[in-house]
Amino acid sequence: MKSLVGVSVKNQSEGMEPAKTIYEAIERTFNMFPFEGYIRPEYVKSQGPYSNIGNIVLKYLRRGSSILDFGCGPCDKTAVLQHLGFHCSAYDDFQDDWHVIDDNKEKIVSFANDCGIDLKMAGESEILPFAEQSFDMVMLHDVLEHLHDSPRDLLDDLLGLVKPDGLIFITVPNAVNIRKRVSVLLGKTNLPSFESYYWYPGPWRGHVREYVKSDLSLLAEYLNCEILELHGCDHMLHKVPSVARNLYVQVTNVRKGVKDTWLLVARKRSNWKSHKSITSTELNAILGKSTGYQYEH
Repeated sequence: MKSLVGVSVKNQSEGMEPAKTIYEAIERTFNMFPFEGYIRPEYVKSQGPYSNIGNIVLKYLRRGSSILDFGCGPCDKTAVLQHLGFHCSAYDDFQDDWHVIDDNKEKIVSFANDCGIDLKMAGESEILPFAEQSFDMVMLHDVLEHLHDSPRDLLDDLLGLVKPDGLIFITVPNAVNIRKRVSVLLGKTNLPSFESYYWYPGPWRGHVREYVKSDLSLLAEYLNCEILELHGCDHMLHKVPSVARNLYVQVTNVRKGVKDTWLLVARKRSNWKSHKSITSTELNAILGKSTGYQYEH
């Protein structure tokens, strides 16, 4: 699809002009970010999650378009897009363990304000505090794998916030990336480490269900969205030993299904309607595949 970059807008942050390049936007974010070590320095000037996300957004949206970053965490990715000249809103419950210690939540709020991000925090109400059909894109980065329940209702509600023909942009860890395949072959787990699960303070906030490519294809189908891109990408290269990084990239560029992360961009169809349930016959046919109980007698 042809890029739509080029509309001149003012950045909300201190009246600055938008960054001219993705790497300039990443550098601005890096310099303002309140948590040292969170944004890895090697991703400021090289390919990584921030540049991947920035390139996708610039490919499909004009600068000045509206974006909701759901499950934004500390707003690092949101800030990169804000500095590029997009109008970004962000939403999170800020209940991860590190969010609630010291004054970290206050630091995130201050950072978002300094960047010009419209940050909303989840409260007691389950209603999302945004107007229907008010965003050109809703994005969820490293969010779905943390949900304990089906993402069905959440994603349906989020699509209701997207304008007709707007976009949903999702990245999730690859459940069958090359590292996890090797770990299983060696008799190790492909799940989060047991010690982090065992000692986690309070309700588990780690990964619950990771995804493979066919899961995301079905997800788009169930949501009545047209897939524009669905492929593997590199968001965790820093975990690959530097001596093996070039070989890893070469191998996974040939078989992108073993890269560390899946990237999905899908368009909300013009005939989209909220669809949160299926018939009992359809449901019984699905559930009957995973139990010995005979739903149909």
